[in-house]
Amino acid sequence: MAEASTLVAKTKASIGTTDYAVSIQAGHHALVADEHAALGGKDAGPAPFALLLSGLGACTAITLRMYAKRKEWPLEAVDVDLRYLKTGDAARIERFLTLKGPLTDEQKVRFADIAERTPVTLAIKGGVPIKTELR
Repeated sequence: MAEASTLVAKTKASIGTTDYAVSIQAGHHALVADEHAALGGKDAGPAPFALLLSGLGACTAITLRMYAKRKEWPLEAVDVDLRYLKTGDAARIERFLTLKGPLTDEQKVRFADIAERTPVTLAIKGGVPIKTELR
C-alpha cells in the first residue's frame, strides 16, 4: 500500500504586468520577489535564487538549533552565509557556518555533518521531482 503524502509547505506566486514583481503568499505570510534592475526588474524583493538560498539558510539554522536543544549543547547563535555560483552550465551552492558558543571541536564537526542532512539540503541535493499541470 502506498504511503500517504504529507503537505509540508504551500505557496502561491502571482505576477501581473509589472516586470518582474511577484506577489508570494506563503501561508499567512506575504512576500515579494523581483529581479535586479540589471535584469529588468525594480529590485522590490529578493530574486528567486536568493529566496532559494533563504529557505536553505533558514532550514539549516533551525535544524542546528533543534539539534543543539535536543543534545543540550551550548549553541548560542548560528550564522549561515550562502552563495549560489555558476560556471558555464555547472552550478553549486557554497554554505559557510559560523557557530557561536562554548562548543567543542567534536560538536562543531557534528553540526557541520547535520547541516549536510537538513530537509531542504536533501531536497536540493536529491533533485525533487516537479509535476506541472495547467488549470
